[in-house]
Amino acid sequence: MSDRVQTPCAEPGKLHAMTLHLRWAARTDRGLVRSGNQDCLYAGPRLLAVADGMGGMAAGDVASRIVIESLAPLDVQVDDDHQMEALHKALETANGRIAELVAGDAALQGMGTTLTVVHFNGTQAALAHVGDSRAYLLRDGTLNQLTKDDTYVQMLVDQGVIQPEEANSHPRRAVVTQALQGEPVTPAYLVVPPRPGDRWLLCSDGLTTVVSADSIADTMREHADTEACAARLLDLALRGGGPDNITVILADVIDG
Repeated sequence: MSDRVQTPCAEPGKLHAMTLHLRWAARTDRGLVRSGNQDCLYAGPRLLAVADGMGGMAAGDVASRIVIESLAPLDVQVDDDHQMEALHKALETANGRIAELVAGDAALQGMGTTLTVVHFNGTQAALAHVGDSRAYLLRDGTLNQLTKDDTYVQMLVDQGVIQPEEANSHPRRAVVTQALQGEPVTPAYLVVPPRPGDRWLLCSDGLTTVVSADSIADTMREHADTEACAARLLDLALRGGGPDNITVILADVIDG
């Protein structure tokens, strides 16, 4: 597993023993069309993660659960110098477990999952990303998308073939070019020095395909309470038709 490096399922809770703390809320819903929910999430004092399973039947559930279970032990303090290594090893472990399952059961061939994960240690936030789930950061009132979708339509946008506003209506918008499927993969990694007042959003594409970035930003600015904000984002996705599973994690960086 090589990497791209840039530098610039839990209850709501709060971190208590670090310079900066996280206060978070997490919601997931199967939506209004799907018969089940293949999304899986983790939200804890030092770890936030969203995995959106793919592969049909129960395989997507299996892949997303394996990845979240592999990452859960990282909800501990890890110093700045070892954060990326710890994330990288956890992704390697998760990808290896998927490979083992696929090798042992032909019916699971093609299963996989996206992953967007942030490790927070109070002085640094380290992000790893594969697929089309996303991480956003609201800082000083401005919302920035920190991840780039690993999708066919994003590739077309990068090549100038289509405009960004055409991506959501493109017939191949659901085609993911990278996911954790037990095969070699190139995650993107990003380090973000946190500031008090930062608000993070991790979400599956069940939110972003039906709710515009402007609406997401307005909602994140308007609702100070993390629980209320997460609930409102989920409601907006459902009002937009809820065509896919929806997962939302909101996390505020607070001081003291």
